[in-house]
Amino acid sequence: MSSDLRHRLGKHGERLAAEHLARLGFDIVERNYRTRWGELDIVAFDGTTLAFCEVKTRRLTAAGGPLEGLRALQRQRVRKMAESWLIERTERPYAELVRFDAIGVTIDATGKLVSIEHLEGAF
Repeated sequence: MSSDLRHRLGKHGERLAAEHLARLGFDIVERNYRTRWGELDIVAFDGTTLAFCEVKTRRLTAAGGPLEGLRALQRQRVRKMAESWLIERTERPYAELVRFDAIGVTIDATGKLVSIEHLEGAF
């Protein structure tokens, strides 16, 4: 799969994940925050909880679930990116709780949503 197709698949999955979070009552504070360690997919806030969300998207035909791709090194990078975001974004909402969520999005060959697996406080 070319990197352009992977990029489009990832962006589609992030959009679906953001819609899922909105249905749960979260406001999307930021998407695709770039740092030297990579890109933080979604920062969301529901009035109490600030969630740093890592989104993994796979097609239904791919072996394994989307969250199998979330390795220890990537979790560590997400934590560093969140720390950078918290330092840089001084006008952020006050949150009683900060957590790291993993959202796995599975889509079929036509791009339709098959499933969303949302692990709150995944790491």
